[in-house]
Amino acid sequence: MSVKQKTKSLKARESSLSSPFYQLEVLSGHDTNPDIFPTFSRKAGKEILPLEPEILQINVGKLCNQSCAHCHVDAGPDRKQEVMARETMEKLLQLLDRFPFRTVDITGGAPEMNPHFRWFVESCRSRNVHVINRCNLTIITSNRKYEDLPDFFASNNVHIIASLPYFSKSRTDNQRGEGVFEASIKALKILNAAGYGTENSDLKLDLVYNPAGTFLPGDQLGLEKEFKDKLYRQYQITFHHLLTITNLPISRFLDHLLSTGQYESYMQTLIDAFNPSTLNGLMCRNTISVSWDGFIYDCDFNQMLDLKVNCMSNHIDHFDMETLLNRKIVTNRHCYGCTAGAGSSCGGEIV
Repeated sequence: MSVKQKTKSLKARESSLSSPFYQLEVLSGHDTNPDIFPTFSRKAGKEILPLEPEILQINVGKLCNQSCAHCHVDAGPDRKQEVMARETMEKLLQLLDRFPFRTVDITGGAPEMNPHFRWFVESCRSRNVHVINRCNLTIITSNRKYEDLPDFFASNNVHIIASLPYFSKSRTDNQRGEGVFEASIKALKILNAAGYGTENSDLKLDLVYNPAGTFLPGDQLGLEKEFKDKLYRQYQITFHHLLTITNLPISRFLDHLLSTGQYESYMQTLIDAFNPSTLNGLMCRNTISVSWDGFIYDCDFNQMLDLKVNCMSNHIDHFDMETLLNRKIVTNRHCYGCTAGAGSSCGGEIV
């Protein structure tokens, strides 16, 4: 059966679900038909199996200086209680001492707002692992206590992956809030001045693009060229790579889809664009994702739906690598977002 025929078969099954029932199971984070995605991937000739993890992705808290419309973390200034404690970070450092993780991928919220952020970065770098920081850029200019972040990042050779929805003010501010574009441009210039993103620099600066609506991102290489041309011509800003991410139907974006009646049509867009060639490179295969309170997930998106790993070792207090290597990766309808078109590129390691 061709991929097109498989899609038609799946569409028929999907359309049999009434809208309220369909929406309820997604909102709750539990799919009453959990076999749909793995069955579809197996019929495509591939099964999603875990590899020995190379990346330890850590959400150090949901506290953020922004409340972006498409945030899958639902982060914001009000999430002050959901911040990773130093004790939890110390346990994660013990995991780095025991297992050969190559990369620590730090995310949030705005991870820099965690009071132990700098200590944790320095502790990770002292273990000679590659450190990625997911930065929203505006944090650098939001408060005087963060103004020296670019120099701190540079002194620790932190790889910055920064959010910039678009190279225009209107689209960026519409998605992330008034004034975000100008603050982001200012921050990018500061990062460039610190050596980030410049030609032949070891200080890596990558940008992340996600669409402003219910459509898939365009060709990554084409978008990267356009971003580089526009940002350099207008602002003399340079960076290394542009990473593209599909908007997944969870959290605030899910709320938007449901409130505008676009949920089912968007899901159909993702299903129709299912690409089996993306399965080998899914982040859930070589990444262990840890929440601010120490629970373990297959990926950052599962974390936001509270879909913990499918094994007894689902908290760092009971971390068991052998058990994790033999687990069944938890999938759900949102997984179509990572397998649509060319797939989402910001889950893995870009060095």
